[in-house]
Amino acid sequence: MSKRVRRRGAGIVAVATAVAVIASACGAGGRPDENEGGAAEVGVTEDSVKVGAHFPLTGVAAPGYSAIPTGAKAYFDYVNANGGVHGRTIDYVFRDDAYNPTNTSQVVNELVLQDEIFAMVGGLGTPTHSAVLDFLNSNGVPDLFVSSGSLLWDQPEKNPMTFGWQPDYEVEGKIIGQYVKQNFPDAKVGLFLQDDDFGDDGEKGARAYIDDQIVAAERYAPGNTDVAPQIAALQASGADLVIGFNVPSYTALSQLTAMRSNYEPQWIYSNVGSDPALVGSLLGRFSEGKVTDASMLDGAITTEYLPGVDEADNPWTQLWQRIWDEHGGEGDLSNYRIYGMSQAYTFVQALQAAGPEPTREGIVDALEQVGQDLQGPALVPYRYSPDSHAGLSGVKVVQITGTTTKELSPVMVTDNGDAEITEYTEEHAPPPENGIPNVEPVG
Repeated sequence: MSKRVRRRGAGIVAVATAVAVIASACGAGGRPDENEGGAAEVGVTEDSVKVGAHFPLTGVAAPGYSAIPTGAKAYFDYVNANGGVHGRTIDYVFRDDAYNPTNTSQVVNELVLQDEIFAMVGGLGTPTHSAVLDFLNSNGVPDLFVSSGSLLWDQPEKNPMTFGWQPDYEVEGKIIGQYVKQNFPDAKVGLFLQDDDFGDDGEKGARAYIDDQIVAAERYAPGNTDVAPQIAALQASGADLVIGFNVPSYTALSQLTAMRSNYEPQWIYSNVGSDPALVGSLLGRFSEGKVTDASMLDGAITTEYLPGVDEADNPWTQLWQRIWDEHGGEGDLSNYRIYGMSQAYTFVQALQAAGPEPTREGIVDALEQVGQDLQGPALVPYRYSPDSHAGLSGVKVVQITGTTTKELSPVMVTDNGDAEITEYTEEHAPPPENGIPNVEPVG
């Protein structure tokens, strides 16, 4: 008996039943016969596939993150305008959870039981998505490409329907830690951490390389906007380099609090919290106009794994700009919208691989089979397989200079635990000419 059969035990009956229903419902052309009641799978009709997501459209985490689903929607609308996937359009429904786990449970319940989505795609946040992890898996809902780098999304034995997407925080922490060890070997390092798996995983990765340099680790609770005690403790510890695994609001809060204390360490922020344009706007808001730009972030170090808006000549950025101009809403293309478009691009690949009659189990199987071969906007490969639901495999280290970044390292890849960090040298392929991937169905 295969590992997959053992792991999916109860799912076998569901798959067999679904196959039987689909077989009886299909006409000669391979599509469900309208006279037999249409497609059998939840969220799938003859003409559409419904997917859902939860995002903080309001609240402390809304700045930046609320733009992600607008990018995803723009790309889905573009694909729909060009015929959809296997003749079906993608119906994308996203709801506001205000980055509150209680709200997340409520809106995800509505998406699954009322909206009857086929899959969750890109639900955002470590504390928020953790609250619905068991619910989605127990209901057999594909939980694809969580917008968070927590290690929680890579537990295929326990949560077989859930997949990460971005580089996880341990991988990012390892690469940052190695960079610090090589370039700041005498630094006294402080950690500024969100008090959940986000901070814990980043700390784990960093300590693998610089445990002996860390002099303090301070945590903040999401929602508590007073970080003066944490910044004061970092300053008192003598830390002259601070690594932050935090969301954008807390990048701005940490910068403002440090400024008031005349504390000027070398800052390194996780990719999650380092978008200069967004942090600049937050600085203006939190300082009531006293700080009006992102110049405070000049010189800060962070990581990248997608081409951003500052790379106007990059073919992927040019594609996203064209799609945003044609199908986007108000506002400009941003890195957060690019993130959403990039996730949507990956989902289109997964749906293509699942074949003309997608099932929930089938799209999970397809991702496990083709995931490491997927090509897209990311600079590094995915790690998907039957034994791994981890997302992207690495990042490059960069330094913020105004609204752009300067490369400090090559693209580096690794895996969790004691896996070695290596340089990734494969050429980054441009997008397809029509901007839509073409993945063959598996099986």
